[in-house]
Amino acid sequence: MDKFDYMIVLYDYYGELFTDVQRKYFEDYYFNNYTLSEIATNYKVSRNAVYKNINATMEKLLFYEDKLKLWQKKRLLNDILVNIKDEEVIQKINQLY
Repeated sequence: MDKFDYMIVLYDYYGELFTDVQRKYFEDYYFNNYTLSEIATNYKVSRNAVYKNINATMEKLLFYEDKLKLWQKKRLLNDILVNIKDEEVIQKINQLY
């Protein structure tokens, strides 16, 4: 998985931990494919401010995953689920997430 996709996955897990401004910049850049200049123009801030904000958000996403490992744990759980044969157990586990 490339870094771009990895950031999006981590954002799905940890996005609610960020401020409104951090979420707006990140979502505009990653989901709406806006350039840094377009985001800066839309919010009337400097391009450098947008760049620093997005980089800080990315660093925090990596920090949260390093400490909490939510995505890593889900991947491991999915690997275990693939090998379970009992359908009732699979359904109960899938209800957890």
